[in-house]
Amino acid sequence: MHTCGSTSAEVGAETALILTAPFFILIERFDDSNNAGDQLRNSEQAPLTVTEITHRIKAILEKGFSQISIQGELSNFKRHSSGHLYFTLKDEGAQISAVMWRSKAATLSFAPEDGMKIVAHGRVTVYEVRGYYQIEVSSMRPLGAGELQEAFEKLKRKLAVEGLFDAAHKKPLPPFPEHIGLITSPTGAALQDMLNILRRRFPGVDLVLYPVKVQGPGAAQEIVQAISDFNAFGRVDLLILGRGGGSIEDLWPFNEEIVARAIYHSSLPIVSAVGHETDFTIADFVADLRAPTPSAAAELVVRDKQALLDIVRNNWYTVHESMRNMLSQHKQNIHHLLKSYSFNKPIDRLRQFSQRVDELDRSMASAIGHKCALARSRSEALQHRITAMDPQMVLRRGYSIVRKDQRIVGSSKKLHSQDVIMIEFHDGDVQSTVA
Repeated sequence: MHTCGSTSAEVGAETALILTAPFFILIERFDDSNNAGDQLRNSEQAPLTVTEITHRIKAILEKGFSQISIQGELSNFKRHSSGHLYFTLKDEGAQISAVMWRSKAATLSFAPEDGMKIVAHGRVTVYEVRGYYQIEVSSMRPLGAGELQEAFEKLKRKLAVEGLFDAAHKKPLPPFPEHIGLITSPTGAALQDMLNILRRRFPGVDLVLYPVKVQGPGAAQEIVQAISDFNAFGRVDLLILGRGGGSIEDLWPFNEEIVARAIYHSSLPIVSAVGHETDFTIADFVADLRAPTPSAAAELVVRDKQALLDIVRNNWYTVHESMRNMLSQHKQNIHHLLKSYSFNKPIDRLRQFSQRVDELDRSMASAIGHKCALARSRSEALQHRITAMDPQMVLRRGYSIVRKDQRIVGSSKKLHSQDVIMIEFHDGDVQSTVA
């Protein structure tokens, strides 16, 4: 792989230099005899093809330098349309080509630029087509504090514009969590500090530890996986993501973009407790709550059991005194009622009502008697009238009733000679014939 802008002559010279130097080193390692016989035997061997010797060099280099870390200055940086990154690492005395494939480049938490000093992790590979070796980079980070701080500020501005730090996205912490997930190193002091405080403040809470690396290559990926697994697990109320203090390089996994987005997309509330009180990471800004230290996080997520018991006791005392005062007031009210005229003279009230009932009874009896006498008088008058108009009474006074054909004859003109009539007297009827 040649650098952008190099001429063919330059590429050829560079290739020859790069291939020749390691080759002679390997020869010296395996063949340290310089006598003429050895040289003669070597000259008598059949010559190797370019492909054959390149294969041998490739096998030796890639086996001997499978995992390395290298620091240097970026130059000739190019991001290909395929997403792969091509660049050169150099220092005062040498330079080496490097490539970072698209899948790895997507995990970068900073924007590489020419002139930036970095630490790259990867392996040495040989690009056989061009006949030179290169570094296949799996991860890299800025080297100096200045470069790291610049990368930190760039990512911070980017995520702030996207809204990952907005308070509207912050999830509230449960006031009384029963199950707490811890994402931290199992061997760090931060874990012991959190365990001691959590057990002292609220011994009944359940703790679930997910051990991860908290610095170095792969730490960010482990943290992201832990957050994802806890969300899938689901049986915790909140997560504490923490580690102790360190340099900006040590804390860098908590400044990586993949960690920030994992925190943002978590359905579980996350407390960031990274470093000391003066340390700030991207995780702090995205998390639902930032604790200055892991110990402070433990104090923030659970209430102190003794303090809660004191609150319960105080509430009990307040309720007890309130009930006592209420009962005392009701007793006084009852005492006043017992002494009152209305409560102590109920018989007098009953007598007054009884007397009133008697008065109403007498009034009602008098009114009914008067009504009955009046009705009786009217009935008797009507009886006299009915009696006076009774036909039998008229007949007793000497009158009679003449009927013809069962009908009363009220005039003599209605009778004719030889008519048969019936004459009714008070004591019987007599049949007669008109003359």
